[in-house]
Amino acid sequence: MYVLIADSGSTKTDWILLNGSKVIKQLKTIGFNPYFQSKDQVSLEILNSLKPQLSAELSHIEQVYYYGAGCSTPENCQLIEDAIAITLNVPKINVSHDLLAAARALCGREWGIAAILGTGSNSCLYNGREILENVPSTGYLWSDYGGGSQIGKYFIKEYFEGTLPLDLQQAFEKAGYSREVILQNVYKKSVPGKYLASVSLFTCEHIQHPAVVKILESCFDSFFVQQIDKYSHSKNYKVHTVGSVGYVYKDLIAKVAAKHGYEMGNVIKSPIEGLIAYHAKS
Repeated sequence: MYVLIADSGSTKTDWILLNGSKVIKQLKTIGFNPYFQSKDQVSLEILNSLKPQLSAELSHIEQVYYYGAGCSTPENCQLIEDAIAITLNVPKINVSHDLLAAARALCGREWGIAAILGTGSNSCLYNGREILENVPSTGYLWSDYGGGSQIGKYFIKEYFEGTLPLDLQQAFEKAGYSREVILQNVYKKSVPGKYLASVSLFTCEHIQHPAVVKILESCFDSFFVQQIDKYSHSKNYKVHTVGSVGYVYKDLIAKVAAKHGYEMGNVIKSPIEGLIAYHAKS
């Protein structure tokens, strides 16, 4: 049986065509988010960029499993399902939130706490089949605990308040940051959360600096307190993460996790390999 899997963010979508456990094709298109794109825009991109690459196998595809950013309401899921149905005409289409993709990729069919730690953050308690509990993520303004945007926000706050050590401040400015540049990007340009998260690239380069470690630990502390501690019997489960921030800072996160009484489980950069393994066993 041919199955098409999609892992979609706002920037790019990874498409995997499986026949049983064998990967037939790996393809990419632009990312989709039903909060920002219409059904016609999504279907047009699938028609022009994806469908031609599946022409030989299209009639054999029996199911699509689409996991995407913004697929958090029935209306948004329906928009994506309709866009795929119009263009690919597959018998069965399953549309789910990208948090379920993270849980399935990280935990497979086991219980666990799955977290996305990338530009932003999100998490859930998962029972091997479905999400049981989710502490809502409210974006870079109010939460994104442990995510890149929070790291950037905390670092910039210290920069603005003049509490960074001089050598770190000078290195930050040499990297192209200044008060004016930051304010322009945060208040006058699009996707400020993504800009804030770009600061985590700088902190990664200066991970040995004590002031950077202190800021990072503060962010990861808040992740466990505000997100993970709130799940039922949370200490009974391993904490698994997917995303660039979780992957790059995995050693420090493991240290903070132990302080809060947690054991880290799987840490991966992208969910697609885990999704292949999950659906290959279905």
